[in-house]
Amino acid sequence: MSVASPTTTKELLDSPVLKSAVSKASFRLMPMLVILYVVAFLDRTNVGFAEAALEVDRGITAGAYALGAGIFFIGYALFEIPSNLLLTKFGAKVWLARIAITWGIVSACFAFVQGETSFVILRFLLGVTEAGLFPGVIMFLAAWFPNKVRVKMFAIFYLAQPFSQMMGAPLSGWLINIGDQVPGVAGWQVMFFTEGMLAVLAGVAAYFFLINSPQDAKFLDKDEKKALLDVMALEDDVKEKDGPRGVLAAMKNGKVWYFTAIYFCLQIAVYGVTFYLPQQVAQLTGQKVGFEVGLLAAIPWFFGIFACYFIGKAANTIVRRRVWGTGLFISTGLCIFGSAWAGSNHLPALGIIFITLAVCSFLSIGPISWSYPTAFLTGTAAAAGIGLINSLGNLGGFVAPILRTSVNQITASDTGTMGVYALGVLPFVAAVMMYATKKFRNKADELLENP
Repeated sequence: MSVASPTTTKELLDSPVLKSAVSKASFRLMPMLVILYVVAFLDRTNVGFAEAALEVDRGITAGAYALGAGIFFIGYALFEIPSNLLLTKFGAKVWLARIAITWGIVSACFAFVQGETSFVILRFLLGVTEAGLFPGVIMFLAAWFPNKVRVKMFAIFYLAQPFSQMMGAPLSGWLINIGDQVPGVAGWQVMFFTEGMLAVLAGVAAYFFLINSPQDAKFLDKDEKKALLDVMALEDDVKEKDGPRGVLAAMKNGKVWYFTAIYFCLQIAVYGVTFYLPQQVAQLTGQKVGFEVGLLAAIPWFFGIFACYFIGKAANTIVRRRVWGTGLFISTGLCIFGSAWAGSNHLPALGIIFITLAVCSFLSIGPISWSYPTAFLTGTAAAAGIGLINSLGNLGGFVAPILRTSVNQITASDTGTMGVYALGVLPFVAAVMMYATKKFRNKADELLENP
């Protein structure tokens, strides 16, 4: 297919029929994708609510906890690209459902942890079974939605993170409290089993609600389907000419590795905050982890919902994405520093404010950062490139708890302040790299900037 002329391109992108198709697709697909990621993020981070209980009940030390929290991302990284390639073979409908069902089963098995070995093994298996969900959804959205509105769709998908933590934090605390009242079981066991089963149910629902491509969409009329297929074909044509072709080319591409480094720095901040948020809130307020701490831990995610959505919706030009992304990385680093300072000075209210601003900042960066690789990757190159960025970038989640624990041990920090400071450095590195993307130019960007 040849790329259309500017006039035809403008008419295509501004078509009311296309806008109708995008609106229908968003309404039909996004709720299920958000639900999938809500339970995924809940199951990968609910371990933060069980940290103290696992130490008491099963003898899991801080070092073993840090290893278990982080080793999830090793399994995730090893199986990410193969999972993405299998998704292109079997289709998103089948493969995303399979991912959710299998990780839900593994997550429920945490209720039966006996010690450090079983804890670490299950965390690794959780990463293996969940591998491919996030990049698979990114690929899925890149096949359904034009670049102009893609960050908005990414932002809607990213809302799963704050929704998961806003609802999941009180839910996890509540399940722990309820479970502690049940004879013969511990509260953390009830939490793990219940939330794992939620993932299984979500996977079954995904099989019936997701649709592999616009071509198969019965909810679109003939004109809407044609408009959406035409604009996606136009963008794919540009990406095939401008970007790498095939798995090997994508994995050797310098831009892919550049955005992997940016995403790694982002994940250091995300999981450095997320894994320890319940404990940090408990330390700030002097309370035991439970329902009350869960409610307080939900505050940052509540405000993060609005920041992520409105910034993602407005970030529809290259300049906005670059400038806002740079500023948000800087804000993330400063606010992580601020939360550590407030904690060391026993200022709980100020500490929660800094944590809230940090969460708002790094949540809003995610959709922006994914707009870059999806602008030049398509086909199997997208499966490999997006998988590589997400798998290696997510190793930040492996590094974050180990870095924090190691720095605290080296500095003999009882409050954990120095470990938090260490996590706040990487966002500043990412800010410099994000700003330097002004030297990049993809032909797909020309479509994005089309007035």
